[in-house]
Amino acid sequence: MMGAESIDRRPMQNTSQAALALERHYSVAEVAKLWALSEKTIRHMFEDEDGVINWGAPETRRKRRYRTLRIPESVLHRVHRKLRAA
Repeated sequence: MMGAESIDRRPMQNTSQAALALERHYSVAEVAKLWALSEKTIRHMFEDEDGVINWGAPETRRKRRYRTLRIPESVLHRVHRKLRAA
């Protein structure tokens, strides 16, 4: 179990980074359900967006690529505004 003393107490670069870290992050499946789109479409829309957490293992000759995306609420709103304006 992680105690309070093990949390990094260094100050964040700025307040917007701190806010981004603490806001709600959505999974691809959650956004797909909210927007009534396929997970593949959502993954394609958000994979290169700034602010999206993207981690996983790269594809090799023997294993397929695994990626997990977490989409902050502010990025979700930004992309929605961008799509509405288009």
